[in-house]
Amino acid sequence: MRARLSLSLLLGLAACSAPAPGGRFDDGKNDPNVGSFGTPKDPGLGTGTPGVGADGCAEAARLVYVVSDADTLYAFRPSEARFDPVGKLACPAGAATPNSMAVDRSGTAWVNYSDGSLFKVSTKDARCESTSYKAGQGGFVKFGMAFATNGSGSRDETLYVVGIDTGDRGKGLAKIDLSTMTLSPIGDFSGVLTGRGAELTGTGDGRLFGFFTTKPSATLAAIDAARGATSEDRTLSGVSTGVAWAFSFWGGDFWFYTSDGSSTSSVTRLKTSSDRSIGVVKQDVGFTIVGAGVSTCAPTEPPR
Repeated sequence: MRARLSLSLLLGLAACSAPAPGGRFDDGKNDPNVGSFGTPKDPGLGTGTPGVGADGCAEAARLVYVVSDADTLYAFRPSEARFDPVGKLACPAGAATPNSMAVDRSGTAWVNYSDGSLFKVSTKDARCESTSYKAGQGGFVKFGMAFATNGSGSRDETLYVVGIDTGDRGKGLAKIDLSTMTLSPIGDFSGVLTGRGAELTGTGDGRLFGFFTTKPSATLAAIDAARGATSEDRTLSGVSTGVAWAFSFWGGDFWFYTSDGSSTSSVTRLKTSSDRSIGVVKQDVGFTIVGAGVSTCAPTEPPR
């Protein structure tokens, strides 16, 4: 089994160049064990359930998904730098707008709105369903979010969130128990990242990372999911969180989706899997991305 890599080993010491300027959805309210294909998560060895692989992952859960400020859900295929529209969200959120998103192993998206509400969204057709989550728990209204497994080799996962206040400030790391819809604070970040807002991405081998709203350049750091402490901070020269930001870890690389407000979002890739360079792979995608979600089923190494 391959050893688990730290952020410093992923990134190495090389200098980086700056980038250029299926089925029924849900089988019961709030049931985290049911996903976008209307099939249960595989609890163990893989049973041949339609739409679920031997690793317990729905095929839909192997892609990256993004949501725009115009309420549209897209599937993103990083290896092709291609966005495919899934559908328009019609969540009963009144005047609130999508803020952030995470995707679980069954291929269900969990979308946080600007009023603090949390919805379940099908990655098959963008159908939306309310949850019993109560907004504002622990003072968390808008938050960055991601799933990470509970350890290397585990199929159990946890939804982690970071409270985001006005500007670039934050409320630290917390987790949401999807069986009770209860938010529990974990702790703040470390050093210069203390009190900062962030977006999150997690992996299938138990790692959690933050994309932090430092200025003038954003910061990438590893996060201790048990304490909230950050380590191995890396300044992303030339990358700013701007007015809309999200990110994901897919295929061994980090993917950043950012907009400064003068144009729609661009996609920047940090190649931790090869030469450790950083650069824009898709400029001005045609819409503004406010949330990105990638499940713990996504590949942690480059596709062969």
